[in-house]
Amino acid sequence: MNKTSYVVGIVGATGAVGQELVRLLHERKFPLAQLRLFASSRSAGKTVRVGGTNLTLEEAKPGVFAGVDLAFFAAGGGVTRSLALDAVGNGCVVIDKSSALRMRSDVPLVIPEINPEGLRAHGGIIANPNCSTAVMLMGLWPLHQTFGLKRIFVSTYQSVSGTGAEAVQELEAQMLALVHGDPVEAKVYPCPIAQNCIPQVDTFGEDGYTGEETKMADESRKIMGLPELQVSATCVRVPVVRAHSIAVNAEFERPVDLAKARAAVAQFPGAELVDEPAEQQWPTPLAFAEKVKCGVGRIRKDSALDNGLSFWVSGDNLWKGAALNAVQNAELMMKEGWLTPTSPPPAW
Repeated sequence: MNKTSYVVGIVGATGAVGQELVRLLHERKFPLAQLRLFASSRSAGKTVRVGGTNLTLEEAKPGVFAGVDLAFFAAGGGVTRSLALDAVGNGCVVIDKSSALRMRSDVPLVIPEINPEGLRAHGGIIANPNCSTAVMLMGLWPLHQTFGLKRIFVSTYQSVSGTGAEAVQELEAQMLALVHGDPVEAKVYPCPIAQNCIPQVDTFGEDGYTGEETKMADESRKIMGLPELQVSATCVRVPVVRAHSIAVNAEFERPVDLAKARAAVAQFPGAELVDEPAEQQWPTPLAFAEKVKCGVGRIRKDSALDNGLSFWVSGDNLWKGAALNAVQNAELMMKEGWLTPTSPPPAW
């Protein structure tokens, strides 16, 4: 599928990630022959202003992907399971944001700065990692390459935009209510998020870990090619609108060196080293919202782990954690001529 321009579709075009996909495709000048926007039947027929042109939303349903070269799916696992194979069967390559297919052995789970080889041979579907996993690995991967990762302990500080537009609106409404002394209502989350932290992201499993915590462990192992990696994660929702932050305590196989660690992060294409604590320079969600790279700082020797490093990462969950990573995967596949499937499409 070597073309000069592509017919591209976005499934879930009205959602937060879908809107960022539209924006990034235009800002990064992706070679579009046509952009088609797909949404639920409730939104079908409405128009969206894109790059000075009105585009009509189409209903996402079987049969609509004929003639579409590449489709970004950003509408949840149920939509992926019901429509992805139909898209592939119509000759469309799918890059999927949901968690539905990430852990399937026949579906590559790819961050292009880490495991681009997964894009070379695929069956028509490429999975995008979870937002917190992608942001964390922008700091962890270069350190693993330098010292050899053994195990990690992780605490996340995740923005409400990871839940969706309703959560952003709820945070804003609660903050206004607090300012005016009005009652605070919580509908999206089980308790108020304004001036609060909620130590639950996703539902709990039988082992006491949430789905988000399990995803961070399983996806990190797959992306990094470390099936035996030990991971303990605690994921927390915080009253921040955009960009996740993650505190990582990592133990390595080889002795660590701070100068080498900082140099490795600084040279990694997905990271920006911001590490001058004495001058109060470290990454923050505000500073790294709508930025291509993730900020890495507070790098120091861990005081409780052998060959350990502690560090902090901040990155845009809607960009590197979702839409940007998907577009970067597509850009690399286009550049290298990897958009044509080389193996039979997966089945489930």
